[in-house]
Amino acid sequence: MSQVLVEANGVTRTLVLNRPKQLNALSSEMITCFLRCFTAYEEDDGVKLLIVKGKGRAFCAGGDVAAVVRSINNDSWKYGAHFFRNEFLLNYIIATYSKPQVSLLTGIVMGGGAGVSIHGRFRVVTDSTVFAMPETALGLFPDIGASYFLSRLPGFYGEYVGITGVRLDAAEMLACGLATHFVSSDVVHSLLQRLSLLEESLKKVDTSDPFAICGIIDQYSQQPSLKEKSALNRLEIINKCFSKKTVEEIIASLEQEAPNVADEWIASAIQSMRKASPTSMKISLRSIREGRTQTVGECLRREYRMVCHVMRGDFSRDFFEGCRAILLDRDRNPKWMPPRLEEVHDEVVEKYFSKVDDPEWEDLDLPPRRSHGRRLVPKL
Repeated sequence: MSQVLVEANGVTRTLVLNRPKQLNALSSEMITCFLRCFTAYEEDDGVKLLIVKGKGRAFCAGGDVAAVVRSINNDSWKYGAHFFRNEFLLNYIIATYSKPQVSLLTGIVMGGGAGVSIHGRFRVVTDSTVFAMPETALGLFPDIGASYFLSRLPGFYGEYVGITGVRLDAAEMLACGLATHFVSSDVVHSLLQRLSLLEESLKKVDTSDPFAICGIIDQYSQQPSLKEKSALNRLEIINKCFSKKTVEEIIASLEQEAPNVADEWIASAIQSMRKASPTSMKISLRSIREGRTQTVGECLRREYRMVCHVMRGDFSRDFFEGCRAILLDRDRNPKWMPPRLEEVHDEVVEKYFSKVDDPEWEDLDLPPRRSHGRRLVPKL
């Protein structure tokens, strides 16, 4: 059974992630297939528009990191390096792609799923969409070029999303700029009907003009309103806390705010940060901060260095412990080393950003492209 289904309609190509039982977790095979398709379609004048969607109830729950961990345990970290090298190259091609890509984000969009969609031109969300970058709970960090797009969200909202792993709904994604359109059911049509009407319209286009494509999606779009308890309504508190220099200061300032504000999001942010890997949170904060002034290619190159250090277990084995606790044994009780933030020293954090000391290792090599990444437009 093919893990990616490809449909051709006129000048439109639709790529369907086809591992519904695994919530379309990105395998090495899927990444290779996407790379092949994206590269071929960019050269092909007979292709003007790409649609990307997931089969079943999820768009894509992330990269198949469980498979990566198993292969590292059985073999070597080189398989993982190869997996991430291809994945990051795909993220880069999508972020700098010359033809419009419309991603239909139904259900779960996390980690690697964000990498194959958020970097593209149009991101359509629905009532069922749930977005998160949950890597710090796994002993990893928001990779796939996330330091590029998280750092470009309003204020310090990206630090909040990247460090706590909070789940965002469709209205929040649209408001902060992660999504470009929202499609919902209406009086006449169910959500599925409206999405298939949108798809049918997109399959009839004969243009790569983003304004024309946007016009078509606009016809099916609505404007959702933020829930009362959304943390985006408290951006001034998020900015005050998540602009702090260190993770320790961020937690301290959240705890200081908590008694004054009866909001659930503060308590759950503190709780998530108390449970996450201390090392992961520290390297994530630094990564997002560095991403603010970098191109998408520079972000991916830096993240590739970081992920190679993580997989080698050079300075911490938290990634293996997180995957064990959450994906493999599922006891949800990881034992992080070091266990406390104050034990993760700056000089160790610094090492994650350096070249890997291995004669066979190379920096991520990205082909020259015309673009440096997309601008995100918040609808706040």
